[in-house]
Amino acid sequence: MHSRCRVRVFAFLLAVLSLQLSAGPSALAQSSATAYDPTKTFAPLTLPDPVNAYRSSNGAPGPSYWQNEADYELHPELDTAARQLRATEIITYTNNSPDVLPSLWLHVEQNIYRKDSRARLASGAAARGRRGAEETGPRPSSDGYTFDSVEVEAGKTTVKAEYVIADTRMQIRLAEPLKGHGGQVKIHIKYHYQIPGVWGGRTSWGKSEKGEIYDMAQWYPRMCVYDDLRGWDTLPYLGAEFYLEYGHFDYYVTAPSEMIIAGSGELVNPKDVLTATQIARLEQARNSDKTVYIRTPAEVGDPASRPKQGGTLTWHFHMDHTRDVAWSASPVFVWDAAKINLPDRKKSLAMSVYPPESVGEDAWTRSTEYVKNSVENFSKRWYPYPYPAAINVAGFSTGMEYPGIVFDGIPDKGSFLFWVTAHEIGHDWFPMIVGSNERRNAFMDEGFNTFIDIFESDEYAGGKYGPKRDSEYSAGGEPQDMILKVIDEPAAPPVLFPADGYTGRLGHPVSYFKGAYGMVLLREQILGPERFDWAFRKYTRDWAYKHPSPSDFFRAMQSEGGEDLGWFWRGWYMHNWKFDLAVQKIDGATLTIANKGQLLLPATVEVKFKDGTSTRTKLPVETWLSKGEYVWSSEDKKPIGSVVIDPDHVLPDDDRSNNSKSAE
Repeated sequence: MHSRCRVRVFAFLLAVLSLQLSAGPSALAQSSATAYDPTKTFAPLTLPDPVNAYRSSNGAPGPSYWQNEADYELHPELDTAARQLRATEIITYTNNSPDVLPSLWLHVEQNIYRKDSRARLASGAAARGRRGAEETGPRPSSDGYTFDSVEVEAGKTTVKAEYVIADTRMQIRLAEPLKGHGGQVKIHIKYHYQIPGVWGGRTSWGKSEKGEIYDMAQWYPRMCVYDDLRGWDTLPYLGAEFYLEYGHFDYYVTAPSEMIIAGSGELVNPKDVLTATQIARLEQARNSDKTVYIRTPAEVGDPASRPKQGGTLTWHFHMDHTRDVAWSASPVFVWDAAKINLPDRKKSLAMSVYPPESVGEDAWTRSTEYVKNSVENFSKRWYPYPYPAAINVAGFSTGMEYPGIVFDGIPDKGSFLFWVTAHEIGHDWFPMIVGSNERRNAFMDEGFNTFIDIFESDEYAGGKYGPKRDSEYSAGGEPQDMILKVIDEPAAPPVLFPADGYTGRLGHPVSYFKGAYGMVLLREQILGPERFDWAFRKYTRDWAYKHPSPSDFFRAMQSEGGEDLGWFWRGWYMHNWKFDLAVQKIDGATLTIANKGQLLLPATVEVKFKDGTSTRTKLPVETWLSKGEYVWSSEDKKPIGSVVIDPDHVLPDDDRSNNSKSAE
């Protein structure tokens, strides 16, 4: 992922891909000269991460799989006069690994805003605080985190910790190494930092028409993951997203009493921070399929809509089995909510908070309806939503997702608000529930999520906002043609590539769209929906609240999908190979098809005979197991009139000019 996770409307996608990727020299003319080599495509494939006791050959966690845990108690104080956050933090870290750990690594990502941060000095869009923003003059900066104290609780005493700051990481060196197999340590941190303005991107404050909004993310030091693949995974924060441990969270946000605060998880103390009317409305919403106002637009600015005048209030939120929490605060939030119906008669709560200028039947007044429908759809189709609430926030850190809460744009409306809401909420499944490493494998985050968006757009209100085709095919097949610009782009990296390594113009096309289109091809053309859905659901269940790698995903889809897919993993994910089938010649009742690309896909061939009849044959990939040409003859020797490869235009064929031929 990149510094903002803004979903693209289909028409916009076509235009962007055309403009962004047409700059490089086209390789279409080169495809005809490509010599297909079956020994490359079908060579035995060794996946990057080996099978062992931790990760099984069927793609599931192994019998000895382990994962460390990080539980947090957080006490942030929001100072709106100084625009500063001051906080205390207690991390209870459990080392379930078999290893003894002499030190601990944490992410300290507010340091990305320092003038000397690696991100600011790196080239490309990731170096900017907010991707795509126009910049004039010097880029704003801050001092990042200031640590007032860092201590380690040892037995019944707490001692000052020795630590080192390395860009957006902190290493705490333990006086006594932490034992494995359940060893536990508590870290106590006091810190403060200046909250970035809108330029902060994912964490920011900004002024709406009637008051300020504070979107608070990456707001506390977070444990790095220690896993069986790399030990400590300490990739710096350059702009791509996250890889975090799971745990339980209690956080207590102290803010001016006029603030409404929306946060990940469950509000534990509504009686302390809401009026009696708001508590009653919230209870009504928990049992209502229709959206219920908790605070109406007319009540914004009304002192009676807050339980206290002046001073501060403390909002206590709790969340289990999560890797992160985020929150937003504003004195001008309108707030509404509705019940989410989950499998097995369980419930959750859809909520939206937004400033008065976002109100409108074509705008944020519909947001909670979109959240509710998306969560219900994804829960029914893939995996039940596990969290007590799903919240959409209209603020300045737009198009970004965190567990149970997403940030979208104040002016968003119409089909775009639906699309962006569904997309960001979809991230609760990938990568919030299924905790893949976003910095290393963006396709398991953005690609998977862009793929599941397709079904929500198709099904909401009978397809009112469909089709949403970032990657899927449509009757005209245009998205396939657009993805060809990625495949033909010499500078395009493969899908298996570090997220921060994508250049600005290739990040979305590769990680979002090629990543999602690979899932479409796997479901619609290779495995079929029945086998794909079964395998993908099992993968999701197996890795819920765990850390899968691409190798685990590949093995899971092969084993439960019932196909050896090494040829597809190699061609689509590990290389940027082309797919190009061509009709070579027609000779009476016989036709010859040539494979000119290195990528393979099952392909339908439609033959029309001179007597007006026709037939379709689906060529499996095994057609090309040992050769680059295929000869087909009609059983009754009827003369062929014409031939079309991929008549429904569902494949990314690199050169469609050779897909059809008529008999002379």
